Amino acid sequence: MISAEVSIYPLKTSDASSIINNSINSLNNQGIEYSVGSISTHLHGSEEQVWKSLKEMFHNAQNSDEISMVITITNAAD
Repeated sequence: MISAEVSIYPLKTSDASSIINNSINSLNNQGIEYSVGSISTHLHGSEEQVWKSLKEMFHNAQNSDEISMVITITNAAD
């Protein structure tokens, strides 16, 4: 199991909230544990689940416009 903390920063847009929320909503179909914080989203699952979910979040957000995505990943136990 691994955990990730991810933040998405939409660039050059006036609709950042929608881009972020759509990206987070893409996790609903991934079967991964996640919690949404005020500036980041925490994911926890198998290595395959976490990487697949991060990729899905990135692809979902980049379809809207330019973004920056910041990720911290750990395999340390809680």
